[in-house]
Amino acid sequence: MKLAFSPCPNDTFVFHAWTHGLIPGAPPVEITYADIDVTNTAAERGEFDVVKVSYAALPWLLDDYRLLPTGGALGRGCGPLVLTRGGPTNVDGLTVAVPSERSTAYLLFRLWAAGQRPARIDVVPFAEIMPAVRDGRYDAGLVIHEARFVYQDYGLHALVDLGEWWESDTGLPIPLGAILAKRELDADHLTAVIRASVEHAWANPAAPAAYIAEHAAEMSPDVQRRHIDLYVNEFTRDLGEDGYAAVEALLGRAHKEGLIPADPAIR
Repeated sequence: MKLAFSPCPNDTFVFHAWTHGLIPGAPPVEITYADIDVTNTAAERGEFDVVKVSYAALPWLLDDYRLLPTGGALGRGCGPLVLTRGGPTNVDGLTVAVPSERSTAYLLFRLWAAGQRPARIDVVPFAEIMPAVRDGRYDAGLVIHEARFVYQDYGLHALVDLGEWWESDTGLPIPLGAILAKRELDADHLTAVIRASVEHAWANPAAPAAYIAEHAAEMSPDVQRRHIDLYVNEFTRDLGEDGYAAVEALLGRAHKEGLIPADPAIR
């Protein structure tokens, strides 16, 4: 079975037990580690059986895949940030670096920035965004993941926390990354496998430590831990009603604003 997820600490934490043969009855896997911008596009081509993607990409994927209710990234206080060197109060007239055009972060940015007119928006590899804003190559940058823990080290300021904006506007958690499985596969079995992998990591937090560090060498152990604590939570174990409502609200609003081609059924 072909499995793809990012090398970020939350994903290696979630999938450690499965990928290391610690879940009885779990199918063996061929693993691809890739940033979510890559998996979003590869999933459109059907390259993986189980794959981590952005919730924003679901309208292009749910003909061939189904959403699994476990293993993903949703939460509160974990949203993308728009960073600047300080001064601007919106993105009117600014050049903006974003990590992907199909990411949830960019979809939230477009919803928040409705009526604002950036001078230019470029897709830039995630790791290059904060240095590019710091060095003046862009006026603003849209960042995700561990950037919220380290952006001050680059002398940058948060123009807006899109998670806080979303939560204050909707009262719902922010849906970031989804786990999808090919429709012909046994979704119930895969859900049970991934949930067992999450629970194994929670019960044995030292077990995945070396695996996490291997794929996050650029992060300090403290940042790795904070990353996991923020992005692996009760919604990772099970979306629940609030999780499904958050995804439906995001995609419904985006479709109403003409930002995605369809408002797909996710259940």
